[in-house]
This record gives sequence, C-alpha cells and structure tokens, in this order.
Amino acid sequence: MSKTKASQFFHLSRNTINLWLQRKAQTGDFLPKPNHRPGNNHQITDWHKFKAFAQEHGDKTSAQMAQLWDDDISPGTISRALKKIGFTRKQLTATKKVMSNSERSLLLRLNIWSRKGWFTSMKLA
Repeated sequence: MSKTKASQFFHLSRNTINLWLQRKAQTGDFLPKPNHRPGNNHQITDWHKFKAFAQEHGDKTSAQMAQLWDDDISPGTISRALKKIGFTRKQLTATKKVMSNSERSLLLRLNIWSRKGWFTSMKLA
C-alpha cells in the first residue's frame, strides 16, 4: 500500500507516516520516544534515612539540619521534605509538657473566661 493510500485510509498525514518510517529505520521499531519530563533531580532519595534523621535532629532549625545532612542541600529542601513526611515543627512549651490534661483544660477554661470578662468583678486570691 502506498503512503498516500495509507494516510487516507487511517486518516493520518503523510508526514506522520514518514516520521514513523524514519523512526523504524533508526530504532528498529515504531514505539514513541520516552516522555521524560524535565525537572530537578531529587536530593533526598532515601526517605527512611531522612525520617530517622528528622527524628534525631527534630529540635534543630532547617538551616542546621541542612548543614548536618550528608549532601549539599538547602534549608528550603529540608522544609519541603519534612512536610512531605508529615513531620511537624510545632513544639510544646515547658508548661504544657508538665501539666496534666485536667490542669490544661482548667487553664484553657480560665483563659476563655478571662477573655469574656467574667473575672472583672471577682477577686482572685
């Protein structure tokens, strides 16, 4: 079958058929080229190692963690990786660590009541 008849039969342009035939001659098959998106190489590849690193050095800032990491890495990359593994940077204050749940809930209620102005007429000892 000629290229013209094939292009009419399959509703393709002759250029497409020519490109396919050129690819067959160059590579030996008609498979499409691999579609790799251009992008950055990931600097953190071993996520188990990074998770252990984050648990060990979780009290440090991102900049300090970046200096301690094996490769040359930026603090922003550390922050994004911490977010990716679900590591939070929130830390409890010393009073919250020592208080029990009932003390914490009482303190919270007192704080809410003081904001509403319920203690303005009361004298606390």
